[in-house]
Amino acid sequence: MTAKRKMQAKGAQVIGAMKEVVGRATHNPKLQAEGKAEKTAGHGLDASEKTKDAARKHMP
Repeated sequence: MTAKRKMQAKGAQVIGAMKEVVGRATHNPKLQAEGKAEKTAGHGLDASEKTKDAARKHMP
């Protein structure tokens, strides 16, 4: 996993989590849903990069 992609994934997770918490605290369901979606996208990016890394390890 490149450092840039890893930072993007973690950044999306953190920002998404913050939006989710702020949305919950302010009773803003749209912001809460946006945060949850962004956090999930960050997890997906992280998982795809880990899969690529695992595949590279097993290639000759």
